[in-house]
Amino acid sequence: MSSSIKIESVVKEKNRMGECPVWEERENALIYVDINSQKVCRWSPLTNEVQSVSVDARVGSVALRQCGGYIIALGTRFAFLDWDTQIVTTILELEQDKPNNRFNDGKVDPKGRFFAGTMAEEMAPGVRARRQACPKLLYHLEKEEQMPDGMCIDAEGKLWVACIDGGRVIRIDPETGKRIQTVKLPTPRITSCCFGGKDYSEMYVTSAYDGLDEATLAKEPHAGEIFKITGLGVKGIPQNFYAA
Repeated sequence: MSSSIKIESVVKEKNRMGECPVWEERENALIYVDINSQKVCRWSPLTNEVQSVSVDARVGSVALRQCGGYIIALGTRFAFLDWDTQIVTTILELEQDKPNNRFNDGKVDPKGRFFAGTMAEEMAPGVRARRQACPKLLYHLEKEEQMPDGMCIDAEGKLWVACIDGGRVIRIDPETGKRIQTVKLPTPRITSCCFGGKDYSEMYVTSAYDGLDEATLAKEPHAGEIFKITGLGVKGIPQNFYAA
């Protein structure tokens, strides 16, 4: 890891399952969700204040709307969130035949379409219903990298992957399927990442404390915090807006 890389904890307010960070340039703020606390959050680096809106189901992802506000994927439905009024308006409900499923990560594509995937909730620790999605192998993680979670793409077209329980983010060349960089973080349950800041040269990384037992939590004071990484030597690209 380059000696120029700097990692700092910028959001000390801990998340049970922090996820889906999105840099909102128009607000100069970081938007993210706490899935298990059923909250959409917004952090201002200028005031260091965290604001949040509570919703009625686990919220897996959030994205920016062109007209203002956000689109979210919560439970098994898509909805709009008006930040100022805190009103959630359901757009569409899906997979009602799979009551144990919920939405997880989602992103907006360059055409302004919001894509989000579903997953099965755990029926017991580490046990989920099988055959709920259609996976395609891009990269085989090493043992110490554990499991892939949230991702983002940089300006060079390379993929950054948060490794949950691996305590790191890794940079992968999607053309070759090879890992080209590893950045280790100060807590194990690293959940997602995005680029942001004035010129998109900063990386923001979410984490979680759910899933850690009391003994482990005592050794992991940064679990659930949000980190900023600088000095990566690569920039990200602005978030796409949902068109409606």
